[in-house]
Amino acid sequence: MANLTDLIIAHPEFASFDELESVVAEIGRRGEVLLYFDVRPEYPDTPRHWQQRLELAFYGSGRKNRE
Repeated sequence: MANLTDLIIAHPEFASFDELESVVAEIGRRGEVLLYFDVRPEYPDTPRHWQQRLELAFYGSGRKNRE
């Protein structure tokens, strides 16, 4: 399980939601099973429907173990 807080803390260099979304997609591609949204990302460009976008990035990222 990946916590959103852990991803944000691990990447203090991120300045935008798009950067976070990219790393969330990468975590999904690596085969992580669950992403827990424990905080709202506080980037200036965080969209209103941020949870949906991160879910789509995580679960729809061409996961290895779909077969």
